[in-house]
Amino acid sequence: MTIANKVLAVNNDLPIKTNLPVHSGKVRSVYWLTAEDSKRLIEEKGYNVPLTTELAIMVISDRISAFDCIWHGEGGLKGVPGKGAALNAISNHWFKLFKEQGLADSHILDIPHPFVWIVQKAKPVMIEAICRNYITGSMWRAYEKGEREFCGIQLPEGLAKDSKLAELLQTPSTKGILEGIPGVPAQDDVNITRKNIEDNFAAFNFKSADDISLYEKLLTQGFDVISAELAKIEQIFVDTKFEFGYVKDVAGNDKLIYMDEVGTPDSSRIWDEQQYKAGNIVENSKEGFRQLLLNHFPDPDILLNKDRMEEREGLARDNALPVSVLMAVSDTYTGIAEKITGEKIVISDDPKAEIIEILRKEYNLID
Repeated sequence: MTIANKVLAVNNDLPIKTNLPVHSGKVRSVYWLTAEDSKRLIEEKGYNVPLTTELAIMVISDRISAFDCIWHGEGGLKGVPGKGAALNAISNHWFKLFKEQGLADSHILDIPHPFVWIVQKAKPVMIEAICRNYITGSMWRAYEKGEREFCGIQLPEGLAKDSKLAELLQTPSTKGILEGIPGVPAQDDVNITRKNIEDNFAAFNFKSADDISLYEKLLTQGFDVISAELAKIEQIFVDTKFEFGYVKDVAGNDKLIYMDEVGTPDSSRIWDEQQYKAGNIVENSKEGFRQLLLNHFPDPDILLNKDRMEEREGLARDNALPVSVLMAVSDTYTGIAEKITGEKIVISDDPKAEIIEILRKEYNLID
């Protein structure tokens, strides 16, 4: 069996029972269950949610996206072996820790397979909740050009690239295209200020103005929990993105929860602490892959300039990356996952067949 066969690249074609179109994102696909199957599973499995809660099967893939494009390798390699299992394992680990430490619940109710979550439907807050402990990436690029205000926060003079900030900064951006918010362009992933959110909290799907402080508190607490745990394995939590949403608790009250993924190499920068102290940046996250792409192509502006999206999509479509590149990414993802969780990431021979078998036998969800 070739390594390409062990990669789950297409995850929106499973015969899972659903009446709705499958929603396929860059990495995950979502299958909304029927009301009957949702209610049946809540009762059979004892999920602690109202019986009317809509459930979905969320299947991760091994696809790798960077600069808003999906990349592939030579020899039919359509993703990164072990990436999906590594991402889910890391998120599961952090969500469990958050719950144990009394932070907040997540949208995950069950984990039937390393590639699969059963989740409850949440109404997402339309904010990419980003926080930063070091100045790097887009913040450094803006700073280097002379910008000193970032998401309404004033940055001091004299900061050095990749240096630690005086305090953890929250630098939110929009999730999706939001229309009609004064001072906020109708574009995805636009930096916003706390005042933008305060003045238009309902447009961002907050139930109340007070919940802005709650999301900020959960963001900081989550960051601190992960940062402290990573420090134990000599890793630095540089920056990250969380997402939040609302669900109903058993009593029918609105509850703000963590959703999507947390603290993964896809959503965060993680640096090797010993290397950092020696003056080197060694990425244990997707940032290493992004840097490789920037160095690989002669005109990196294509990858950084949103006005050149058509050219960028052409680069991703027409360039098969060396297998060695994707295998190096695999080593990064599985390596950091094993360090964080203390458990081996097993690369399945046929993940799709395994998922179908489990969902048929134990959940009765396969057509």
